[in-house]
Amino acid sequence: MLTLVFAESALEPIPKQLWAHPTIQKYAKLRQKHPRFIILNRSYHHSAMKLLTQSEKRGRPDIVHFALLVALGSPLNKERLLTVYVHTVNNELIYIAPETRLPRNCNRFTNLMEQGFEFRRIPPKQPDQPLLIFKQQTLTQLMREIQPSFTLALSREGRPETFEEVISKLAGEKRPVVFVGGFPKAHFSEATLKLADDVVRIDMEMLETWTVTSRVIYEFERALSLPRKRLEDSR
Repeated sequence: MLTLVFAESALEPIPKQLWAHPTIQKYAKLRQKHPRFIILNRSYHHSAMKLLTQSEKRGRPDIVHFALLVALGSPLNKERLLTVYVHTVNNELIYIAPETRLPRNCNRFTNLMEQGFEFRRIPPKQPDQPLLIFKQQTLTQLMREIQPSFTLALSREGRPETFEEVISKLAGEKRPVVFVGGFPKAHFSEATLKLADDVVRIDMEMLETWTVTSRVIYEFERALSLPRKRLEDSR
């Protein structure tokens, strides 16, 4: 079982310090919603985001959306061998049930996240069988719950090693965890890196989050011989 954590993800409601900004006010009026219930998005809120610390890491819900579609649609997830969490820049944690079918459209995904941050679970009227659970929780607290046997962070600041080499080691672990950055630029915080047993750079260039996600999952599937097993089971 592989646990994949999209760490420090650029997914959050509009911060309170931006609520009064003209750009935010105009957008909130258009959406007919209070800013606290709107997801921060650089495509619409770029001018206001200049006031935020680490603004380069924030306001990109599309990154999380694409990466989740890749992860949840994988054979590894279909075999129930994958657990996925989204950890946000503000220490919100989102658990996504493996059977969840997310909207393919990014705007609909953003609307779903807005609903989740407001009601703390999706669907909001089925508390006993939620597909997505939202809670305030740090990455450190999550790791204490999971008790991983090995935690790997993928970062350009790590030592160089290929996907194949990295994942072949993880496949032998009982409870491996992989941190993938859910943000467009910059690096993991020191607090996040301290939680990792190893920090690895898997390419000479920065790769998109969804590309890293697909490669990690596929290499893990290969290490388990999952592609062959699934084909054999289908005969």
